[in-house]
Amino acid sequence: MKYMWEGRFKELIDNDVIKYTKSIDIDKKLAFYDIEGSIVHAKMLFKVGLITKKEKEEILNGLKKIKKEIIENKFKFLSSDEDIHTAIERRLTELIGKTGEKLHTARSRNDQIVLDEKLYLRDEIIDLLKKITELQIVFLDKSQTYFGEIISAYTHLKQSQVILISHYFNAFIEKLERDKERFLEVYKRINILPLGVGACAGTSLPIDRKYMAKLLNFNEVSRNSLDTVSDRDFLIETAFCCILTLIHLSVFSQDIIIWNMDEINFINLPDKFCTGSSLMPHKKNPDVFELIRGKTSTSIGLFTGLLTLMKGLSLSYNRDMQEDKKPIFEIIEILKTTIEILKKIIPGITFNIETIRKNISSYTLSTDIAEYLVKKGVSFRNAHKIVGNIVNYCIEKKKSFFSLTLEEFKTFSPFFKDDVFQILSFEKSVSLKLSEGGTSPENVKKEIDGWKKKLKKFLDRILVLEKEVSILKK
Repeated sequence: MKYMWEGRFKELIDNDVIKYTKSIDIDKKLAFYDIEGSIVHAKMLFKVGLITKKEKEEILNGLKKIKKEIIENKFKFLSSDEDIHTAIERRLTELIGKTGEKLHTARSRNDQIVLDEKLYLRDEIIDLLKKITELQIVFLDKSQTYFGEIISAYTHLKQSQVILISHYFNAFIEKLERDKERFLEVYKRINILPLGVGACAGTSLPIDRKYMAKLLNFNEVSRNSLDTVSDRDFLIETAFCCILTLIHLSVFSQDIIIWNMDEINFINLPDKFCTGSSLMPHKKNPDVFELIRGKTSTSIGLFTGLLTLMKGLSLSYNRDMQEDKKPIFEIIEILKTTIEILKKIIPGITFNIETIRKNISSYTLSTDIAEYLVKKGVSFRNAHKIVGNIVNYCIEKKKSFFSLTLEEFKTFSPFFKDDVFQILSFEKSVSLKLSEGGTSPENVKKEIDGWKKKLKKFLDRILVLEKEVSILKK
């Protein structure tokens, strides 16, 4: 028998149908997870009396041999292997004979693939949490290196208010922290055992799902067989988490690209992380950051495909779902490689502090002046209008705030006094931003110190998760 389902058919299946419907080239990535699930399934079958101890040992030894063959690249996939499940069961039967045919008792490929995907995602999320934390540490190192240095923040790509460069890097640490929180939330929903629900209705055989959940370190078992085999929410949620993380990294990349422009020249990129032009000898291009933007777009397209795949399906399992693996594999790989390249390139980025300082407009202090008037009793709307008039005056006279005299200030409002000059510096501006979340050195230093402890603690938490999930890594 070449195919496990061929008993129903009077004709041989057309070879082109086999080629079109097989997924082994993609889902062979799940081989170790399929074996891990099969090992636990065999142990459960023995526990409930559906196979003998001898049969259990034969199955377990055969599965271990298959795992060894895959690790040593000696496993041979055949043209008749539809998917990773059939490939492993076929090889098991070759190794141990008819006993291998008992392994599929009380399970279906429908619940088997959900298990494989969940085991795979559990490992990948733990790895991503670790990688994201390591990237946060890289951002934190940069934050500490440039602590005290000032740059203009931008809204609408126009200079807005001055901030500490550290505040900028801390912003991405925050974004990545939310990304980690989302992954941890998805992890909870992934960590529910699907195995044992069969094709869609459960089984009349006396299986023990809680026993399998315990062996595989799942927190609980799924409650509805129809939902279990049709559910790909956990894949979609994981993909979304990856996409949002990539979007955050794409935003960072866009800033780097802009700051690296010849006309702006705020930063220097290391030569070994840039590329050149095939025609123009002088070019040094920020291609890595451009590709991060591009690969983020690719991932969004794959995510859209995953959503579209699931939107019109009726309960419970449909073969369309075979197409769910390629997009999630690719999205995760894009995120992982993006994080890894950023971990290497960010430490080598340097800021041209003198150039940055020369390019900060005095008008970035306009809100400070408005708030100065508010403290004198002027309503904010009136203060806003007064400072807007001062800006117009400065533009017409080609002046900056720094070159204005007290007399000039007083022509716009009698509330201006000598102490207005005390706030007319970029250092003073950031130091006054003491509200929670503000860019004052005092606040930023607290944040840096807090992140040092928090990130170290999280890495320790990852070690615990890694120990809990002991599946062989790819």
